[in-house]
Amino acid sequence: MWITRKYEKTLTALSRQFPAVVLTGARQVGKTSLVRRVFPDHTYVSLDLPAAAEQAENSPRRFLGEYSEPLIIDEVQYAPALFRHLKGKIDEDKRPGRYVLTGSQNFPLMQGISESLAGRCGVLQMLNLSFSELMTSIPDVSEGAYLYKGGWPELHARPDLDPHFWYAAYQSTYLERDVRNILNVGSLRDFDRFLRAAAARTGQLLSYSDLARDVGIAPNTAKQWISVLQASGQIVLLEPYYRNLGKRLVKSPKLYLCDTGLAVFLMGFDSWEAAARSPLAGALWETHVVMQVVKHYSAKGRSVPLWFWRTASGAEVDLLIERGGRFTAIEAKFTERPEQSDLKGIEALETFYGPNSLVNGIIACRAARAYKMTAGISAVSAKKIDQHLE
Repeated sequence: MWITRKYEKTLTALSRQFPAVVLTGARQVGKTSLVRRVFPDHTYVSLDLPAAAEQAENSPRRFLGEYSEPLIIDEVQYAPALFRHLKGKIDEDKRPGRYVLTGSQNFPLMQGISESLAGRCGVLQMLNLSFSELMTSIPDVSEGAYLYKGGWPELHARPDLDPHFWYAAYQSTYLERDVRNILNVGSLRDFDRFLRAAAARTGQLLSYSDLARDVGIAPNTAKQWISVLQASGQIVLLEPYYRNLGKRLVKSPKLYLCDTGLAVFLMGFDSWEAAARSPLAGALWETHVVMQVVKHYSAKGRSVPLWFWRTASGAEVDLLIERGGRFTAIEAKFTERPEQSDLKGIEALETFYGPNSLVNGIIACRAARAYKMTAGISAVSAKKIDQHLE
């Protein structure tokens, strides 16, 4: 079963503008399936095959000569030497749409792009399924099922798969194939504890020293591993928003796992019902809301600065989108009927920055339909939050 992705239009638009398009993202988000669906007539080769990767790395000119254009090169990070030769081919002929490249490991991939293909390619980072994408193909899917299974296409295309076994295999594969290729992880057991500790902190301020202490590693090691998780599309770090108004605001980032299903697995829950009854339900719901917004803009290929806001006195808004000094402010509340007290963060923001600072206030909750709570703040179903962002 094919689940339509919002990335399709963006990928097509980029291919009409640039000689090469690079699609990055974590494993299993659907990069290969997407490029082969959008470009069915392109020649396809995968460097996940050792023989192909070896030829592309050691004999890049010969490798490129064996395949007709337009050409899809999958998992291109396995042949870094290929980038320099692609640069030469593109400089000879700058027609758009010649190459579509995909890759999972952002560190070596982006290094190759910046050194050889800067200005010659469009780059699109792909995340896994948003809930609105999933509802397009499976209209009766429940939000709880999405929160538990996460946004990995295979888990929804194949309902027979057990999410627990799938995530166990994903974790093992990710550790073995990606993390060890980026940096030297001395103890997989330490890294396993690190992943679980990071999951338990989703939706919270990130303290490297606290994280390192709980896992039993050095703070610098925690920073390195967080960077790897971020670069490989497993987590998002949301920076605090502040203006230089002489006020002291919190400057630590907030950590979010990119997928609630992975978070639920790493936390040890065996169902969404068990997670929903736990003290971590609010953090998981906030993670869900934040990532729906992140995925909305990612699919459009738009780099929209997203922030959170919190003062030293504790006033907080979960998510800010700034446009020209004015804000769309979003609060995530795990309830079907928000109360007036749930508005206090957005109201504090408006008081802090002035009466004209708020474009839109959103309480992202489990309400069946959207409705106004005040003149500038509405309760909105989290499953349809993308409809209220533009």
